[in-house]
Amino acid sequence: MPTIIAHHNITKGAEHWLKSPKRTAFFGQLGIKDIRTFVDPRDPTRVAILMDVPDMDALAKAMESKAAAEAMDFDGVVPESLVILVES
Repeated sequence: MPTIIAHHNITKGAEHWLKSPKRTAFFGQLGIKDIRTFVDPRDPTRVAILMDVPDMDALAKAMESKAAAEAMDFDGVVPESLVILVES
C-alpha cells in the first residue's frame, strides 16, 4: 500500500481546513487510512496530507469527480496548487 503526500494551498484558513470533516469522508470511502495533516508554520496557507492509499487508480479517478471538487471547495483548496507525491 503506497503512502502519498499531497500538498496544496488553501484560502479559508488552516483552522477551517484542519477541522473539516470532508477529507475523512471523501478519502475514507476509498479505503484510505492513516490520514495525517500538516500546516506550514511560516505560511499557514500551505498545507499537506500524508496517507496510505490502497488503490492509486481509484484515487486518481475519484480526484476527477464532482465529489472531490465539492470537498476541495468546502475546504478552501486551491486545485491548481495540488501536488501529489508517491512514496518510492
